[in-house]
Amino acid sequence: MTSDRPTPTGPAAPELRIVEQRVYRGPNVWSYEPAVHLVVDLGVLEGYPTDALPGFTERLLQILPGLEGHTCSRGHRGGFVERLVEGTWLGHVAEHVALQLQQEVGHDLRRGKTRGVRGRPGVYNVIYAYTDERVALAAGELAVRLVNHLVQPEEGFDVDAALEEFQLRAQRSSFGPSTAAIIEEAVSRDIPFTRLNEHSLVQLGQGVHAQRIRATMTSRTSALAVDIAGDKNLTARILGSAGLPVPKAETVRSADGAVSAARRVGFPVVLKPLDGNHGRGVCLDLRSDEQVREAFGIAEAQSRRGIVQVESFITGKDYRCLIIGGRMAAIAERVPAHVIGDGEHSVRELVDLTNADPRRGVGHEKVLTRITVDDAAIELVREQGFELDDVPPRDTMVKLVMTGNMSTGGISVDRTFDAHPDNVEIAEEAAQLIGLDVAGIDFICPDITVPVRETGGAICEVNAAPGFRMHTHPTVGEPQFIAKPVVDLLFPPGSPSRVPIVAVTGTNGKTTTSRMLAHIMKGLGRKVGMTSTDGIVIDERLVIKADASGPRSAKMVLQNPRVDLAVMEVARGGILREGLGYDRNDVAVVTNVQPDHLGMRGIDTVEQLARVKSVVVEAVPRDGYAVLNADDPLVREMRRRCSGTVVWFSLEPPGSETREFIEERLRRGARAVVLDPTDRGEMIVLRQGRRAMPLAWTHLLPSTFGGAARMNVANALAAAGAAFALDAPLHDIRQGLRTFNTSYYQSPGRLNRLDVNNIEVFVDYCHNPPGMERLGEFVEGYVKHKQGSTTHRISRIGMVGAAGDRRDEDIRELGYVAAKFFDVLVLREDDNLRRRPPGEAAGLLDEGAQKAMAEGARCRTTEIVLDEPTATRHAIVRANAGDLVVLCVDKHARVLSQLEGYTHQAAAGSRADEEQAGDPDLDASDLVLHDVQATSMDDPEVRAAVEPRDG
Repeated sequence: MTSDRPTPTGPAAPELRIVEQRVYRGPNVWSYEPAVHLVVDLGVLEGYPTDALPGFTERLLQILPGLEGHTCSRGHRGGFVERLVEGTWLGHVAEHVALQLQQEVGHDLRRGKTRGVRGRPGVYNVIYAYTDERVALAAGELAVRLVNHLVQPEEGFDVDAALEEFQLRAQRSSFGPSTAAIIEEAVSRDIPFTRLNEHSLVQLGQGVHAQRIRATMTSRTSALAVDIAGDKNLTARILGSAGLPVPKAETVRSADGAVSAARRVGFPVVLKPLDGNHGRGVCLDLRSDEQVREAFGIAEAQSRRGIVQVESFITGKDYRCLIIGGRMAAIAERVPAHVIGDGEHSVRELVDLTNADPRRGVGHEKVLTRITVDDAAIELVREQGFELDDVPPRDTMVKLVMTGNMSTGGISVDRTFDAHPDNVEIAEEAAQLIGLDVAGIDFICPDITVPVRETGGAICEVNAAPGFRMHTHPTVGEPQFIAKPVVDLLFPPGSPSRVPIVAVTGTNGKTTTSRMLAHIMKGLGRKVGMTSTDGIVIDERLVIKADASGPRSAKMVLQNPRVDLAVMEVARGGILREGLGYDRNDVAVVTNVQPDHLGMRGIDTVEQLARVKSVVVEAVPRDGYAVLNADDPLVREMRRRCSGTVVWFSLEPPGSETREFIEERLRRGARAVVLDPTDRGEMIVLRQGRRAMPLAWTHLLPSTFGGAARMNVANALAAAGAAFALDAPLHDIRQGLRTFNTSYYQSPGRLNRLDVNNIEVFVDYCHNPPGMERLGEFVEGYVKHKQGSTTHRISRIGMVGAAGDRRDEDIRELGYVAAKFFDVLVLREDDNLRRRPPGEAAGLLDEGAQKAMAEGARCRTTEIVLDEPTATRHAIVRANAGDLVVLCVDKHARVLSQLEGYTHQAAAGSRADEEQAGDPDLDASDLVLHDVQATSMDDPEVRAAVEPRDG
């Protein structure tokens, strides 16, 4: 503990509170793994480290003795306790308590960190790992409450009750033993998983390789087979027709029918619901009409269809044979719930002692289930000559349930290697007859080690989605690793489970680069799923219209069964809010890092912004690639964070400092995409070590407008580098770049060109100073090329707007830069003012433009027109035939629709809906009208049949 601790501002008080909480669901700025981020304020406790709070450490360790095992930064067991004794701040304590609370419920997590928030004394970032985010958030809240309670006891707060409630919450949200076993096996094979609901529905793998499980039911489980297995009578008939041993059985719907069936089958009999499970409603060893009548009501109550099966009672032991993929995986003997007398305790006390076993819980939350004493159990105990308060003699078994189901409190004994081969063959054949990929075959026989056809016995049930816990956690015997054959069934050895993921980030150019890469890979026949600021695109079809550059959208793409390649546009905001939406990306592309979005979410400098964007580089595995812009010093530094191979790209000419840097890497076998100028133009060249592979002329690529759009030249280099890293053939990369253009269909809102009454109009989404610099350079080069073929002086008119959430200086700079390239500036505002009053953002733009004009910039005049449609009309009206108008838009579909009205000719994208995905050239209202008109022409009888009637 350092000596420069803050001076207390008052007496110690329970003022620790959570200011903000976030859940990172993938790699993030704090950790490579999923983590919870709490921003906590210590208040007056900033002046009270743990050594200044008498008895704090002792009481904390008494509540959570497991903290003694935390190593903390010391690197050895007990390191955290040393920090407590020496004195550490309570935000750090909350981190370790949150981790220990998760460990208490079986989540083996050890990673965490606590760092002060810059410029805010007493406020800390607390980060800790998690397995289940709901449990982790509850752990953080309880940790803060515990720390406050130890500072000053909270009235009415019962620590033990709070810990028990937390454990129950964790148990309710945790996976069951069967699902957990399959997931654990999948993770050990590097197969990713995604929880699809709050229960046991889980996706294993990604995209086209994805498989689903729900407990032990898989996406390959036949619905027909499940339906057959759910009908016990049908199952018995199918098995019996194949010559397999099954009991005599009949189905009934009434108590009288059950009695008649029992007489035909022959006493003793068993009554069970036809479509029941988990042993509920099963009544065994019924020897009289009265018992059958009584049992019928019990069985009927558990039957969804009200049908009960009466079958002959087979004596013997209860065995469960687990068949996976047609092969026997494990066998367990199921022993009904019981207690063993010790000569001292009553039956009731013995049940309580048995339920005290920590392995027992409620339902399927633990490996064993607590024994429930109900009326049926009391009656069964009475039939054995005891009452609940009687003390049975030593070593006397008293059954509480007749069936051996684990769900009713039974135990299991592993018999996997004891079964006779004939019995194994019968069980395997039964599963194949029913058609289940994972089946539980219930055998009743005297001894599984002897053929049942000789000793007597039968298959009494075939179960779909059988539980695994009796095999993975047997009460007696060795556990069987039965999740392996299930995962083998879904992902045979050598088969892929992941789709390649390309993450594209940067201040400018990431959307166009993503679209270029998706277009290239589409040419190879890949089904590309792409996220971008425009929405989610699956195989070049926009399916969701929204800003989809965050982790939630990434997960939606990876869940789509058509996708075999994912291209993710990754924005700064998504990384800061939730991290990445996956655990790693095979290729990371960083286009540039420029000052934008500064002053938001604690990112105040461009260096901090670069640190955020480097998360995608850190997520590259050893066999992956990072495609980095060597011209940007901040991006170049990201190479130190990359575990894989770096592919460089650069616009700089040979002999420059940047190219010398690349050449040095190439001599070591690196890869690069560079420009080589010749007397015929610039050639894009792929370099690998000493090899040079010409790719395409920049001026022949449609997206570069004869090479004038240098930003798209850079984007083409980045896309080519990513495709190169994905092992795309050179011909396909070349063809993809040659066929990609900036029309609305391929690149909506990015340098879309239109002719409006002989006025050349470009629609673009440019919104920050670095982007305006690149756009201005394009305007300079493009007009210079066009001016050589006309005597008319081409005027440049620009419509510019700025997002209201940018800093004042950034908005002024945007206006300043724009004034250098345009003769006339029309300054507008977005529909969403981002908490600024109307006119403020446009006024800041004007201030920047006026400053540039005072310094001799090109701009002659500025006009403030706040409304975008009005500003668009104003810019068009100011232009003459042959002039150039650049519209930097907020709602590009609305602007395109407006321009269409001036030309009276359909414009690409003019019918796009800002809220919903759909064809950009089709008007939904026109389609509805056409449908109404077509319907009105239908035959009257058809209309009468399909249209709703009044009343």
